[in-house]
Amino acid sequence: MTNLVSTLNVLLHGEPVGTITNVGHDRTLFAFTDGYINDESRPVLGLGFKDSLGGLLTDFKPTQTRLLPFFSNLLPEERMRHYLAERAGVNPAREFFLLWALGQDLPGAITVEPANGEALPPNYHNETQGDPKRKAPMRFSLAGVQLKFSAVQQAKGGLTIPATGQGGSWIVKLPSSRFEAVPENEYSMMELARMLGMDVPETQLLPINQIANIPEGIGQFGESAFVIKRFDRADGRAIHIEDFAQVFGVYPHDKYQKASMRNIAQVLGIEGQDEDIAEFTRRLVFNTLIGNADMHLKNWSVIYKDKHTASIAPAYDFVSTVPYIPDDSAALKVSRSKKFSDFTLDELSHLAAKAMLPEKWVLEIAKETVAGFNEVWAREKAHLPLTQSMIEAIERHQRNIPI
Repeated sequence: MTNLVSTLNVLLHGEPVGTITNVGHDRTLFAFTDGYINDESRPVLGLGFKDSLGGLLTDFKPTQTRLLPFFSNLLPEERMRHYLAERAGVNPAREFFLLWALGQDLPGAITVEPANGEALPPNYHNETQGDPKRKAPMRFSLAGVQLKFSAVQQAKGGLTIPATGQGGSWIVKLPSSRFEAVPENEYSMMELARMLGMDVPETQLLPINQIANIPEGIGQFGESAFVIKRFDRADGRAIHIEDFAQVFGVYPHDKYQKASMRNIAQVLGIEGQDEDIAEFTRRLVFNTLIGNADMHLKNWSVIYKDKHTASIAPAYDFVSTVPYIPDDSAALKVSRSKKFSDFTLDELSHLAAKAMLPEKWVLEIAKETVAGFNEVWAREKAHLPLTQSMIEAIERHQRNIPI
């Protein structure tokens, strides 16, 4: 294991804001640059870096093997992490080196590069060292568990996944080896959300044969991929975002705990505008009605369109999970309970009161969303690419939702 000191520069919108230094034995230190600290008009890196008075936190404890939660959450998880780490020749547990290898196309407007153009130390990786068959790392890394890749739109139609270099402005989510028709499910749920007026990026359900350069060794299942336009990319520039695991300083493995929907609502109430609260309420009600038991902290984000002001980011990862795993529990507590069968107007009223939101308004939006969903679902369910078993599972689930 290397004892050499190595430093990564952290850039936000292309400008240096901090450094992450590996001081040996996988111990890392993060520090903001003096220029960022002294810049009174500095862009926001993350809400979790604010102190109780709205100032900038500048004192951080060292971490071992893992990075600070904010940076750890920029990295992929589980199967995707292992796949990309293997390609890069990096031990997936050693996050400093994984971020080094994958830091050119992270979520949001953050990039990471080695200070002074350093090369990776000669002993940063595992047994892949010196293996001539080891492939170059794929220099993009989209956080999360699912197999998904950043892709570029082709002039002739379709998408291509770049082997190296920065990724594109689309995310390709490949079919699951465990669950049937997940791309069709996600496409349908996102389209329903769009019909209900939620902020949904452009999406496609694309035949896999129209996606070029799908990496080898990951397996292919099903015939279609779900494709969604990246809302953190626009007109050739990066727009900064952060998910709520980053906001709350929670490591990815704790994304199902440590916080609640009420905590998310409270942050949006403080940092956002009225429309952010309305959008949050619509999404919370909608994902309850479709039976999405996987709306964890990383599936909610804020976006900084002007580099300073946080607002709720466009919708993503809306999937009805009940056709695959029947469940009465959501990923996070609403206010007092995470049970779908406890999702009542009273529970929403409790959330609004505790999060200091206008209760009457929240309840009106919830009622409107329920009524709108019932109308759209009845009209559109037969026209969406859902299997009959999915439709039946969602409708069984809905009969148990008190709201």
